[in-house]
Amino acid sequence: QVQLVESGGGLVQAGGSLRLSCAASGRTVSPAVMGWFRQAPGKEREFVACISWRGMSTSYTDFVKGRFTISRDNAKNTVYLQMNSLKPEDTAVYYCAARGPAQRALRIGVNDYDYWGQGTQVTVSS
Repeated sequence: QVQLVESGGGLVQAGGSLRLSCAASGRTVSPAVMGWFRQAPGKEREFVACISWRGMSTSYTDFVKGRFTISRDNAKNTVYLQMNSLKPEDTAVYYCAARGPAQRALRIGVNDYDYWGQGTQVTVSS
């Protein structure tokens, strides 16, 4: 089992920035493909970004390209999501997720990820 704990969410004005962190612990012995998803009230969970286990490749949804940056520090077993130029439509609960250690492809589906954190709330005011 892998435990993921998100932090860094909060309230920010439009145009502001936040950095989310996801700390992983448990039985994982090697880096995994990591992703960030978000879910607004009454809506389905949607893909935001993911990063390869080497940290050399990334993928983003079109809605956040140029504004968000995903990164990782494998020595600390932590993945980050730097969010700049935030918009009210970015308001959601943000979830960290991990694929299984044998799955190295970057995927965007909720069902492509095996482990999930509890989420952290991001609220962007107008």
